[in-house]
Amino acid sequence: MPLYMAKCASVNLTEGQLKTIFKEHDINGDGEISKEELKKAFQKLGSWFSDWRVRGALQHADTNGDGSISIGEIDDLIKYAIKFGYNTKSSSRSSK
Repeated sequence: MPLYMAKCASVNLTEGQLKTIFKEHDINGDGEISKEELKKAFQKLGSWFSDWRVRGALQHADTNGDGSISIGEIDDLIKYAIKFGYNTKSSSRSSK
């Protein structure tokens, strides 16, 4: 199964796959996912309003307020993505 599928395609992604997708978008390798990198990740996940989604993700997950998501904040980013339907399968939950 490819990791990049549109949200509307109803593909089940695990939390680990979501984490991999977000980490892959740390293009410059600085250990932080910038606004632009986050926008591209949400676009790959099929977000129609990626700018809006990035603002929400940063409000939810950017706990130190530096405008990017660090490795330490990525779990909160995953929780945000799950809340908005970017994940439908987890090892701790049954499939929808």
